Amino acid sequence: MFETFFTRALIAGVGVALVAGPLGCFIVWRRLAYFGDTLSHSALLGVALAFLFQINFSLSVFAVCAVVSMALLALRQRSSLSSDALLGLLAHSALALGLVGLAFMTWVRIDLMGFLFGDILAVSWTDIAIIYGGGAAVIAVLAFIWRPLFAATVNRELALAEGGNPARTDVVFMLAMAVVIAIAMKIVGVLLITALLIIPAATARKFSSGPEQMALIAAAVGAVAVVVGLFGSLQWDTPSGPSIVVAALVLFVVSLAPVGGIGKRSPASDEGA
Repeated sequence: MFETFFTRALIAGVGVALVAGPLGCFIVWRRLAYFGDTLSHSALLGVALAFLFQINFSLSVFAVCAVVSMALLALRQRSSLSSDALLGLLAHSALALGLVGLAFMTWVRIDLMGFLFGDILAVSWTDIAIIYGGGAAVIAVLAFIWRPLFAATVNRELALAEGGNPARTDVVFMLAMAVVIAIAMKIVGVLLITALLIIPAATARKFSSGPEQMALIAAAVGAVAVVVGLFGSLQWDTPSGPSIVVAALVLFVVSLAPVGGIGKRSPASDEGA
């Protein structure tokens, strides 16, 4: 019988994976990996503000990620800089501000490695409730905006011509990303969140024949990576967060093996959205 902390880690990790998989598909289709990195880096600023104002970590991280998302949208319209330059500016500025802010807080003891690489074995039942509650909300929102979001992903101009509002859908998608990063931070840490979003989705591409199927497979791959990574961490006494990412990477490498007659890539990925 496993210890309670290990059971909690499994439940929490699988919960995050089930949400990260479908959301990660849109990150892969839209080529937004750098945007995911930007939000995850800004999470450390949210941690610093949580310590400073004595508020909930997940709430603070969500607020900072949401502000960074809206700042990116505003800067895109007003700045002459390219999107990747703006993302780099926001990512590293937020990360630096978070680290400097934490350095000034000499009155608190901070496990910086835990925030950077996760501490899934320390999750509580309250954390699990937040993960599943927030995750259920994200899945519900994603299901509601699935059609307009996918349409804008494949062809933004066509979505506009059909009466859609891609800008509003983008805002909702970015806020959903902020929620996932806020609830996933304790699982794999600031520096590895994007990997949990991208690798399962990239693995699922080969085995899916449609976008919905790819989302389901990505969620399943993420859940398997969590279970394998945690058991590997227990067996070899390795860090749990990085072990989950390594397990996801192994699954991705295995998926690259040529297997005749297995699936097709999602239409969105073939469109290069």
